[in-house]
Parts: sequence; structure tokens; C-alpha cells
Amino acid sequence: MIQPLAYVHPTAKIADNVVIDPFVTIHADVEIGEGTHVMSGAVIFKGSRIGKRCRIFPGASIGAIPQDLKFDGEETQTIIGDNTTIREFVTINKGTKALGYTKVGSNVLLMAYVHLAHDCIVEDNCILANSVQVAGHVHIGESAILGGSALVHQFVKIGKHAMVGGGSLVRKDVPPFTKAAREPLSYEGVNSVGLRRRGFTTDKIAEIQDIYRVLFVKGFNATKSLKIIETEFIPTTERDEILSFIKESDRGIMKGYASK
Repeated sequence: MIQPLAYVHPTAKIADNVVIDPFVTIHADVEIGEGTHVMSGAVIFKGSRIGKRCRIFPGASIGAIPQDLKFDGEETQTIIGDNTTIREFVTINKGTKALGYTKVGSNVLLMAYVHLAHDCIVEDNCILANSVQVAGHVHIGESAILGGSALVHQFVKIGKHAMVGGGSLVRKDVPPFTKAAREPLSYEGVNSVGLRRRGFTTDKIAEIQDIYRVLFVKGFNATKSLKIIETEFIPTTERDEILSFIKESDRGIMKGYASK
């Protein structure tokens, strides 16, 4: 159902059972999946692809051109997965030629006033709380949670199942399964509560904790920590995920704390 006071460009592809409220603006080359609800005052710009059963709240802006002076009008996209909720005044900028798109996965919650800059990737099941600000080229892994007003530096990577405390300044990469907080951003333990909620066993959580004790608590440098983890821990999906994340980190990972 498209309200007569909404503007929908004739070339936009709107699926069945989409609700578009009054005073919505939908530009050309937009696709919206079935069952999505776009509420009053939202604007969806050219090149946006919205999944099924999404909720887009008043004042949201999806797919506007990047706040990047290198952007030269290239054709890029903004991609939103299924069952994702975008609350009031969220801004999501489209990609640049560096990646070609900005992408938000399925079952994601972006609370009010979140900003996602160009070429970001937010994987499935993430939660970004109110006023989280994410600079360009950031990658946020599956099921990560960012507390309110967290600020994320460009090119940072946040691993899957990580939790970042509200108000944090995220200048370094945050490895998977961890909690991060304080200033400068530091290891605060394993996100055991979140892992239990997602079905991780007690033994699996203990394994992850043991790995991070070597990396963050024992006081070893990164090279020695990685060698110990590789040689003394049995290969598992979680161990390999941690090792790959750290080895592939371009910005370096957050601080640990030395054992007393």
C-alpha cells in the first residue's frame, strides 16, 4: 500500500505487501522487498536494495551519497538484508568505487541516530545502539553489539560476537568473542553472556577464554602469543577464527592487560 502523499519514482521496484507511508521519498533504481514498511519522512536514494519485512522508521536516510570528497558520482549501492530494523534518523551512505556498496545484513537493529558511512559492512544479527557513529570501510562481524554513542574509526574491524561498551572510541580492531571498553580501548574479557545466549557450550567458552588469556593477560607480545596459540591449542573453528582475525588485522588489535 503506497499512500498518495508519498513520492515513489516510476522506475522503483516495490514488491507486494510493502507499506509506504505519507511523505516518504523513494528515488529511481530502488528495490524494496515484500512486507517492508517505510514510515513517514524516510528517504531512500538511488541504488538502494531493501530486503523483505524490514521496518524503516521516520527520518531515516538510506543510500545518500558518501561524505567522502573522493566520491565522483560513480554508480554504487546500499544493500539492506531481510528483517532489519532501521530506527529514527539513521543515516546509511552508499558505497564508493573502493568497494562498490555499503551493506547491512539480515536481522540487524540500527537504533536511532546511528550513522554508517560508505563501504561499511554490518553482518547479520548485529545491534548498533543509539548514536553509534561508524566511519568508512568498517567491517562489523556477525552478532556483534555496539553500545550507545560508540565511535568507530575508519577501516576498523570488529569480530563476530564481540561487544563494545557504550561511549567507546574504537581506533583498533576488536577480535571476535570479546568485550571491549575503557580508554584506550582494551580487552574486558570474553563475551560469555552473549555466547551462552547464542548456544555456545561451557566448554567452548572456556576454550575461548584460555586463548585470550594467552593473548591479552599473560603479557606476551603478539608474535609469541600467536605461536603459543597455534602450537598448544587444538585446531577448532573458534581458534582458527581468532588466529585469522589477528593475522589479518591492518590497524592492529586493541590493548590487553598484563596479569598481576
